[in-house]
Amino acid sequence: MFLSNEDILTYINQKKIVIEPFNPSNLGPSSYDLTLSNEWWFFKKHISYVKELDWTKLMEKTQSDKIVLKPNEMCLGKTLEKIKLPDNIIGRLEGRSRYARIGLAVHITSALIQPGVFNHQILEIKNNSPYTIELKKGMKISQVLFAELKSNTSKPYRLFGHIAKHQ
Repeated sequence: MFLSNEDILTYINQKKIVIEPFNPSNLGPSSYDLTLSNEWWFFKKHISYVKELDWTKLMEKTQSDKIVLKPNEMCLGKTLEKIKLPDNIIGRLEGRSRYARIGLAVHITSALIQPGVFNHQILEIKNNSPYTIELKKGMKISQVLFAELKSNTSKPYRLFGHIAKHQ
């Protein structure tokens, strides 16, 4: 069952869900808006053939308060917020309609936030429009929905997730 704004706020007040920093104005009817940080990753220009699927070897990190995505260009962006979930709550990343309507996608396939996580979210941001789009630190580009599992997982992400420890 997905959580309403009242459920989310109750869980935040009980410290079952932790969002750092938390901004009450980012809480919607059934989701919480996430904002962009100033950390971005772009594909290295000199790679033309991918043999190894390690994104850290394919991309270069940069820090900037704003970036420009050309048509059909993709980058990774990091959320300002760090999310901590208990072993019986999952999160689901979604785009926001105002950006989707102009052709901007904020995740390609990795929408799931695992139970037991405590990290920032990395967004796969793709400009599907025919226009250049400017992205800025602090933009509310994504939202997270929360759902309660029937039981606790025996594999919380903080213990079993390899990438989680570095975000």
